[in-house]
Amino acid sequence: MSFELRHECGLFGVVGHPEASRLTYHGLKWLQHRGQESAGIAAVNNGAINVRAEMGLVHEVFNAGSLAELPGETAIGHVRYSTTGASCQKNAQPLVLPTKFGPVAIALNGNIVNAPELKEELSAAGAIFATTTDTEILVHLIHRSCQRKFADALVEALQQLEGAYCFLLLTQEALWAIRDPAGYRPLALAQLGLCEVLASESVAFHHPQIRAKYEREVAPGEILKIARAGQESLFPFPKQPVRECSFEHIYFARPNYGVFSQGAAKTRMAIGGRLWEEAPVEGGVIVPVPDSGIFAAMGYAQAGNLPLAFGLTRDHFTGRTFISPKQVSREQGVDQKLCAVPEIVAGQEVVLIDDSIVRGTTSRKIVGIVRAAGASRVHLRISSPPFCSPCFFGVDTPRREELIAANNGVEQIRDYVGADTLAYLSLAGLENVLTNQAGGEHRHCTSCFSGQYFTAAALIEERMK
Repeated sequence: MSFELRHECGLFGVVGHPEASRLTYHGLKWLQHRGQESAGIAAVNNGAINVRAEMGLVHEVFNAGSLAELPGETAIGHVRYSTTGASCQKNAQPLVLPTKFGPVAIALNGNIVNAPELKEELSAAGAIFATTTDTEILVHLIHRSCQRKFADALVEALQQLEGAYCFLLLTQEALWAIRDPAGYRPLALAQLGLCEVLASESVAFHHPQIRAKYEREVAPGEILKIARAGQESLFPFPKQPVRECSFEHIYFARPNYGVFSQGAAKTRMAIGGRLWEEAPVEGGVIVPVPDSGIFAAMGYAQAGNLPLAFGLTRDHFTGRTFISPKQVSREQGVDQKLCAVPEIVAGQEVVLIDDSIVRGTTSRKIVGIVRAAGASRVHLRISSPPFCSPCFFGVDTPRREELIAANNGVEQIRDYVGADTLAYLSLAGLENVLTNQAGGEHRHCTSCFSGQYFTAAALIEERMK
């Protein structure tokens, strides 16, 4: 479990349902793993856009009374973990901002790489920003466009953005769903009777209070307009290679359904099988680091015909430490959250399966917990390549100098975390599995493992100097 990685955000939208806000509330609850700092819902009713967005979990921000204050048949919702902009009330989304086309509610999952440059230009031209997020920039660009139609202004504004993004925009007439041309972040569409539903992960469609039928992914580079009159798709961007985030498959997505039309559990088991092929341990007991290491551990154990046992247990009543705002909180969270089962690990050679090593401090603590419970040897196997480069596309990773794999070899990392042996999945192995799972298409971003950036590369290289 990569406690040290901070996730991006989750989006949910409903068009044409009399209780759009209530459905959005339930959908956000099943996207809560994507962000736990703030939650918000905006709904349009008789031409007015009402919003409630506050710090806290979905069930803390909303109740029957607050949802009743958000009437209307169209709504968008957001759960946030800050990747840009401070974690504070004013940055909670959706944002509702005035434009010459009328009010616009907006929510973002991702990161606009050229946001600082755009913000400087807009501020010099007189724009006043209400938040410190990059989400707001798109609305300012729309407002300042010389185009007379909202759709044309939206296209013009989007063409100025560089980065990875999925937007949901709510106007008085329609909901707009947008995915960047490279398709870094996931966004799916479903049908519920005569209404449409959108979500960052298809798992939200299966909430018992929703039960929408998955239809398709919003395509990379697609601007999807959904209104009473029906759907309309625009594809205004030049076609480019698709670069879906590989870490969605490895860690972020909930395993029961997955993202990008791929099942996360199946993919993680295949990754675990490939990890066994590359770095087998003969004998011992396979112990997943809960929860993100479970399916990779299953694949590893099956490939090696080895016993799998839950030698680590997780306290589900402790908050998710990977979103703790400070490193000290995350490190303390590991001690409070995980404990070993001595009956399983004592006297055993333990093969720990985890999804990643970021700073190394979490892995060091986990290895120490297993040793303290009596393990004779601890072998650490990581179901991703070394995490050596920061992500600029919607995941708030540490700076390069804080990434242990950016500055140390495998043996140095093994020594630091205290394992007897350490092995990572190779980059070629990961790409092989993801390509096979995608039906033979090579369409994944692995920049955090390779250091090769395909979007806004010049800007990123300059900032990494």
